[in-house]
Amino acid sequence: MIRDNKKLTFPVKESNKSRLAGKLRYWWCWLVASLLLLVVGGPTIPAFWILNRKQWLYPFALWGARTWLKACGARVAVKGAENLKDGENYVFISNHRSYLDTATLFAFTGRRIGLVAKKELLKAPILGQGMGFVNIIAIDRSNAERALQSMKKARAVMDDGFSFGVFVEGTRALPGELLPFKKGAFHLALQTQAPIIPVAIKNTDRMMGKKTGVAFGGTIEMVLLPPIETAGCATEDLSRLLKQTREAIALELANE
Repeated sequence: MIRDNKKLTFPVKESNKSRLAGKLRYWWCWLVASLLLLVVGGPTIPAFWILNRKQWLYPFALWGARTWLKACGARVAVKGAENLKDGENYVFISNHRSYLDTATLFAFTGRRIGLVAKKELLKAPILGQGMGFVNIIAIDRSNAERALQSMKKARAVMDDGFSFGVFVEGTRALPGELLPFKKGAFHLALQTQAPIIPVAIKNTDRMMGKKTGVAFGGTIEMVLLPPIETAGCATEDLSRLLKQTREAIALELANE
């Protein structure tokens, strides 16, 4: 039983692969990301903006996310897809240990999905301009009012028929860590009365962990855990939902 919302640490298996090869792959991953943004995003984003067809960017973004993962040597194995009902939207609440997680959650839930991202990404050329086209909302956690406005935008996205994904720790954790959960995702779930899908993303910290400076090929395991219902819940239920979600993710990560 996970009784509090404090940092947890799990054992991490060290890779026996060459660090030189890992560094070369790391920089290759970012070269591919830059080329995808330049070659695909460069012409399509202004064109779709002029045509007022921003939603047309979504299939290109999905293709880009999947292509980038392949270029990084990452395969994705999804477990628990049977927990999702056809035609129902969810708030996917996930752990976060690697840049690989974002592309995985965006491209492999089987849902049209929006995401919450850090406000710093808005400054990235091309990427920052295209984020809003595919319902990636930047959030400024240092400013409570702006963070609240971002959550309102996320609710509007869900009202339009999208699901939403949130990396609930608020930042990438170091390899083997699960950081305390922020409350914003649970407020979103309560406001929309959408079921929560706890998501445990495994192996990405070994493949491209925070502050490691290396990237290795491998299989990302994304586990979609059974839904936690929010229908009929209110603000006083938030702590219970947070604990229930955190426990589900932590127990799954402990089985890595």
